[in-house]
Amino acid sequence: MDKIPMTAAGLKQLENELRALKDVERPAVIRAIAEAREHGDLSENAEYHAARERQSFIEGRITELEAIISHADVIDPRKMSGDVVRFGATVMLADEETDEESIYQIVGQHESDIENGKMSVSSPLARGLIGKSLGESVEIRTPGGVKSYEIVKVDYV
Repeated sequence: MDKIPMTAAGLKQLENELRALKDVERPAVIRAIAEAREHGDLSENAEYHAARERQSFIEGRITELEAIISHADVIDPRKMSGDVVRFGATVMLADEETDEESIYQIVGQHESDIENGKMSVSSPLARGLIGKSLGESVEIRTPGGVKSYEIVKVDYV
């Protein structure tokens, strides 16, 4: 598996989720399975089956998080500068049709959260922005057609 780029904040968020799954969720589901077993016949015990499903999900997510964290390549955007868009950049864009401005930080795919301004580096918009400079216009193909944006500001914070 290749290295997975992410910010330090993204790595910390994944580590916190992993810790919560191991320290809180896993023991809770084990207790739930034990309680459900005490109710008798397991073939018709909905609580038991639900707890086992939850346990399966938790164990799968723990395995997934451990793999992601072990391959994390933490990139600190504060150590970068310039007007060229790269991983970690916070970019202000202006829609060339509506002049509506939006701000996004380009982050790893496992830490993206578009509602909070964190755009995955693998998204079409981020791929179109990478390597472009302040003031450049970028055309991005979307399901609704081609959209044009101007790069208004590039920060590394």
